[in-house]
Amino acid sequence: MTEDLILANATIVLPDETVTGSVRIVGEYIADIDTGASVPKGAIDCEGDYVSPGLVELHTDNLERHIQPRPKVDWPHTAAILAHDAELASTGITTVFDAMRVGSIPSGAARYRQYARGLSRELWQLRQQDALKISHFLHLRAEVCSETLVEELGEFGPEDRVGIVSIMDHTPGQRQFRDMAKLEAYLKGKHAMDDDTFMQHVAQLKGLRDRNGDRHEIETVKAARRFGAVLASHDDTTEDQVRVSAGHGISLAEFPTTVEAARSCHDHDIKVMMGAPNIIRGGSHSGNVAAQELAELGHLDIMSSDYVPAALLLSAARLGELWGDMARGIRTVTLAPARAAELEDRGALRTGARADLIRFRMRASVPALTAVWSRGRRVA
Repeated sequence: MTEDLILANATIVLPDETVTGSVRIVGEYIADIDTGASVPKGAIDCEGDYVSPGLVELHTDNLERHIQPRPKVDWPHTAAILAHDAELASTGITTVFDAMRVGSIPSGAARYRQYARGLSRELWQLRQQDALKISHFLHLRAEVCSETLVEELGEFGPEDRVGIVSIMDHTPGQRQFRDMAKLEAYLKGKHAMDDDTFMQHVAQLKGLRDRNGDRHEIETVKAARRFGAVLASHDDTTEDQVRVSAGHGISLAEFPTTVEAARSCHDHDIKVMMGAPNIIRGGSHSGNVAAQELAELGHLDIMSSDYVPAALLLSAARLGELWGDMARGIRTVTLAPARAAELEDRGALRTGARADLIRFRMRASVPALTAVWSRGRRVA
């Protein structure tokens, strides 16, 4: 028989407020929520710790980091997936949309290979074996400035749990890297490019955009509809770019680079997602708009850990302090991303929802996790 799990005397994080109360879990679901500080027999006394929904991560490069921990190093994929899954669980993330790039360049200075189809099959094999701690979906990052995008998208179907497709355009001189000097410093630092290789790289990407960009955007929109996936934009910078996004039916904007773009997204009912490291560092590593500025202006809806999984909960707590409202801060990493991804069964503590929960307490303004449950099973 399934035993009840009761988390009592907790600061319960609801969508719009925090209250003292308890959460009762039966099997994989939340059975009920009560208020009050009593601790029933057999319950876990949370001693005032926060209990909130598990975190929902819509965009993380963390799996890519595990399969390639160093340039030209291809780590065993099963080991990489399991380590990635365990790391996310340990940071309170109970639902993740694993970002995988589609659209490759097999030739020239900007060469990089395709990998998403094979890696996603390995991920689903582990999921079918119930070897994963948390819930995984796919986020296909469709690079229009490439050679093979249409073919790679064609390898996926509705059965592949593709929840998000984002249209990316990394053509030099626009969006994230409008400042060519910053792009040059970034690529030379990361890939040890010399001057000639950098110039060849820039010329190749601009040529690919001219030849394939518009067609690739159209085919990406078609593919997202075929998958039944949410369509996202990436690094919108201008109002014109946001208008194009809205015309495609995009409902989620990843990392807009300017206040102008973020404001325009809200004008078009497009949710704005920013990177948690931006909040923690106090600004963008690329020199673009600071997430805190968007938060202060009311133009920020969702946070993503991007490249640091542990930053997600910390960023939500920082926003809670900034806004003077912990429930609002936590909502940016729970209910808001769940709804943006069209997931109705998680993201909020309510009767009947999936029992994805975390328990944490604040230590010197930093949230310290003490427990994580996914589908009612403790995973960290």
